[in-house]
Amino acid sequence: MKKYIVLLVGLMSIVTASAQFDPQMGQYMYMQTAYNPAAAGEGGLMKVAGMHRMQYVDITNAPMSTWFSFSSPFVIGKTSHGAGVRFLNDRYGLFTNQSLYFQYAYRQKLGNGYLAVGIDLGFANLGFKGDSVNLGKMGDDYHEANDEAVPTGSKSGMKFDMGAGIYYSTPTWWVSASYSHLLRPKIDWSDGTGGMEQEVTLVGTMYIAGGYHFRLKNYKEWVLSPSAMVMSDFVGWDVNMTLMCDYKDRYRWGLGCRIAGSVNILLGVDIISGLQLGYSCELPTNKLLLESYGSHEIYLAYGFDILKPKRTNKYKSVRYL
Repeated sequence: MKKYIVLLVGLMSIVTASAQFDPQMGQYMYMQTAYNPAAAGEGGLMKVAGMHRMQYVDITNAPMSTWFSFSSPFVIGKTSHGAGVRFLNDRYGLFTNQSLYFQYAYRQKLGNGYLAVGIDLGFANLGFKGDSVNLGKMGDDYHEANDEAVPTGSKSGMKFDMGAGIYYSTPTWWVSASYSHLLRPKIDWSDGTGGMEQEVTLVGTMYIAGGYHFRLKNYKEWVLSPSAMVMSDFVGWDVNMTLMCDYKDRYRWGLGCRIAGSVNILLGVDIISGLQLGYSCELPTNKLLLESYGSHEIYLAYGFDILKPKRTNKYKSVRYL
């Protein structure tokens, strides 16, 4: 019972701090299409990527999230574009979120880099396992067996959704801004019997992120890549900061922290040219650390250059997406 209480307190603190419906992501710098459609086609790479996150391991009904994305650049005449698709399967407590979005980005050469604007169009399906609700001991002053505010049975609903973003990148730095759930879709869980209306609203989240890559002057095989992401729904907010170290453009490790209350250890390797594997372990700095084994995240991606197929001896690393 203690674990359930700690989990509830922890989830409430996260919602208060980050105020976001969308799940957390520790390796945000590697899978930017998950929150910004303008990143589709970035770097001239066709890219397929997946990420799985297990949050608060060893606590029942703790959040678990899976992302999948595919994106590719393409050219029409003298104009540059990007397109893709992304999928999210998210479970947190008795709630589920399954979303599918199609992405498009228009890319324009600007200075030393590219400026892109993009849009997400898709559907969000939200569910709730009302038949698994435990209202505790009935017959006292704190519980009601027939609480109309709690959905009974399994509920689900689907609504059209969209998001938008802007992205600018150069060979050495990048910056992005995006907003999810622009339409604030409302999912209706009412059963049509005239009882209490039951609905949930997808609250929009703003993401502002950026990063820089610089090679050490006297140790050219080493690259340091600091980055940060700010998330807010204009009620609450959170900041995720990360410092990655790359060696020989293949091996990498780093540290991160989240203001909401966690520290992150990140590891990664390019298995072969274009195939990237990443792992992160996020440890809470509150009482959740005593009740769980932290949060674990694994990332796998493959990317290759389709706009310049003749350059077979060089490869643009997907870690800079």
